[in-house]
Amino acid sequence: MPDAPHSTAVMPVTIRREDYSPPAWLVPEIALDFDLAADRTTVTATLKVERNGPPVPLRLDGEDLKLVSVKVDGKPADHALENDALVIPIAGRSATVETVVEIAPAANSQLMGLYESGGILCTQCEAEGFRRITFFPDRPDVLSRYRVRMTADKAAYPVLLANGDPVRTGDAGDGRHWAQWRDPFPKPSYLFALVAGDLAANRDSFVTKSGRNVDLGIWVRAADLPKTHHAMSALKAAMAWDEHVYGREYDLAVFNIVAVSDFNFGAMENKGLNIFNSRYILADPDTATDADYDAIAGVVAHEYFHNWSGNRVTCRDWFQLSLKEGFTVFRDQSFSADQGSAAVKRIEDVRALRAAQFPEDAGPLAHPIRPESYIEISNFYTATIYNKGAEVIRMMHTMLGADGFRAGSDLYFEANDGTAASCEDFVRAMEEANGADLGRFRLWYSQAGTPRVRASLAHKAGEGRAHLVLEQEVPPTPGQPDKQPMPIPLKVALFGELTGEKYADRLVLLEDARQEVTFDGVGERPILSINRGFSAPVIVESGRTSADLAFLSAHDDDPFARYEAMQQLMLETLLAAIRDGKVDHRPVIHAVRRTLTDEQLDPAFIAETVLLPSEAFIGDHMPVVDPEAIHAARDALRVAIGGELENLWRDAYAANAANRFEYSPAAKGARRLRTVALGYLAASGAADAPALALRQFEKADNMTDRQGALGTLANSYAPERDQALAAFYERFQGNPLVLDKWFTVQAFATRDDTLETVIALAGHPAFTLANPNRMRALVAAFSSNQRAFHDPSGRGYAFLADMVLAVDKLNPQTAARLVPPLGRWRRFDADRAALMKAQLQRIVDTPGLSKDVFEQASKSLG
Repeated sequence: MPDAPHSTAVMPVTIRREDYSPPAWLVPEIALDFDLAADRTTVTATLKVERNGPPVPLRLDGEDLKLVSVKVDGKPADHALENDALVIPIAGRSATVETVVEIAPAANSQLMGLYESGGILCTQCEAEGFRRITFFPDRPDVLSRYRVRMTADKAAYPVLLANGDPVRTGDAGDGRHWAQWRDPFPKPSYLFALVAGDLAANRDSFVTKSGRNVDLGIWVRAADLPKTHHAMSALKAAMAWDEHVYGREYDLAVFNIVAVSDFNFGAMENKGLNIFNSRYILADPDTATDADYDAIAGVVAHEYFHNWSGNRVTCRDWFQLSLKEGFTVFRDQSFSADQGSAAVKRIEDVRALRAAQFPEDAGPLAHPIRPESYIEISNFYTATIYNKGAEVIRMMHTMLGADGFRAGSDLYFEANDGTAASCEDFVRAMEEANGADLGRFRLWYSQAGTPRVRASLAHKAGEGRAHLVLEQEVPPTPGQPDKQPMPIPLKVALFGELTGEKYADRLVLLEDARQEVTFDGVGERPILSINRGFSAPVIVESGRTSADLAFLSAHDDDPFARYEAMQQLMLETLLAAIRDGKVDHRPVIHAVRRTLTDEQLDPAFIAETVLLPSEAFIGDHMPVVDPEAIHAARDALRVAIGGELENLWRDAYAANAANRFEYSPAAKGARRLRTVALGYLAASGAADAPALALRQFEKADNMTDRQGALGTLANSYAPERDQALAAFYERFQGNPLVLDKWFTVQAFATRDDTLETVIALAGHPAFTLANPNRMRALVAAFSSNQRAFHDPSGRGYAFLADMVLAVDKLNPQTAARLVPPLGRWRRFDADRAALMKAQLQRIVDTPGLSKDVFEQASKSLG
């Protein structure tokens, strides 16, 4: 996007990847001295700087800092402030620079830099938050060894934590104390962390494969300590898994995690001191669902895995963000798959990719996993960088094999340890370790858009041969009208229509725009199973009949392909009903019946497979999204499946009840299927369904069953709905994380009055603009509710714009992440499109708009 005038007459600067140049100055050592208090913190920073290029002044980034003094080699120094940056002329090739600044953590509503959360002082520095703490060359390719000293009131802040290992502690007099920490490993400023507060620790230890003992601590408020055991178990499992699968051993004497209530992200991988959003640490059966437990394990593992894929080897610049995030998401997905059902985990990951990343790839904010430019880097913490980035890594794993990929990752870590690397360094390591040529595969890093693959299968019975023709196209995206074909690894199998015999099972690498593959020894009409395991992040158009899909949904031996066949059968049935008014639910009902009665299947897999595609996913497959028609068609199919199979749903509901809570793959699967069965019973119109749901809600000994029942009731018009919602609020109003669920379940409701309900909830005393979790729970959830958000009146769009503008004054990052749903206006009818564009224009025209929101809204307008 070219530079454009901001509505406040500020010219946002576009940063371009092609303009990268090495830092003019390096900072091999930094000492930080904090005099901590919520209203005023003094930061003394002592930097040992070394010239790394031509003789230019030292330029240190800063933002919202009150400069007190500047010294060079112990003497007051000439300096200037230019657009918040501190510029210091230095004659020699090295110097010691000392700055003293004052900051106000309690007033920092952006939650970037040093801020206060519920009486705890904590930091968030990725991507550019360190400059809000002290003056520094705040870029990821400046790596420094940190020494930190903190002094604070002992009663208010009895615990003082920082990166690395503890060195010393002491009494400072007047009720104050101090602590020193040292991180022996060079790191970029975005990985700096500090925490001060009244915290208690769940302590444990881990012995590495080389025999070193690592002290572990999860720090929370004392009352929350019993809810940290699952996170600790996940941490130890992740440490063992990373040693076993990747050979990566932890490298410090301590590893600490701190949970805080106010956090823009899920968590942060600061070296040796991970700071977490409390929703990804705190769990017990009464307050956390199975999905929460799974998410905690995944995020704890993700942040721990960053110790190598992000910390020991970091990013050269922010355009390489997927180098650490895509790789680490792949690692945490693999870890989670190994801890439970790999099939269900794969389904969940692909569903998330299709819900968030595919629309991103098809909209105005489309960008490659290695972007070419940005205005605000925080806007590139996207599903493309994370989820599609992980799929690109997974494709390399598929093409090279597990052993080849491990050899490549070993070489990558060894060759780049202690450096700021690029995506190219990762791909090159994979090539060198395997003697492979991934030259064309690099297109996945530079081209945006979701490839479309057309597959047609022909069979000549007399020859016993099948011909598969594959064609690919990468659609145009903003700034990239013309695309080249990309290497696409497709796992393919053929099944005999009559016998079910598998005639072929191979990996096909589609490299050209058109490619033909021949299979010999095929003695009967074959049915195509393609993109098995979702081997590539593409959209496949196969021309398979309903009968073919039904066959695969019952017989395919690849779990994901079996799930996919059912989903495709459901999708095509729904699209036919919307497009042609052709309503034939029988094939879907028959396929669901067979799945429900297959005793060989895991209940968790059954539950995922029999769920209908979401309304948003259905819309993604229409030329113009029609929210009302989609809702009506989907609801009709739900009613038909519920009614025709009512007895089977009752059997499944009864068979998957449990007498007590247990967190295991089998127990999770049972609870999941029970909730799905309850939903279908409610859809069937069974007279006792509301009472059944209320009974489950009241008798549940765990949040999964309780929220499953509440979700079913939230969609209904039965009096039990209000009774359950009131009881849930009464019981959990003091627990912010659980109360988020109360907001979300209402924002996702399929009722006709959901829009009015959400607008009213925004005025509820428990709703706040200041907490990112609460904003996500209500506003972001509502914008994902396709029918309610796209109400023809446009009130949903106006509500979202109101929230964006209100939150932008407090926290631009959170506000910017709310904008993208409005940017999908091209997918809707002219009236809705005009209403959405009007709200985007209203946002862009607002005086004082942050560059975070400006970039998202202006690009969304197109």
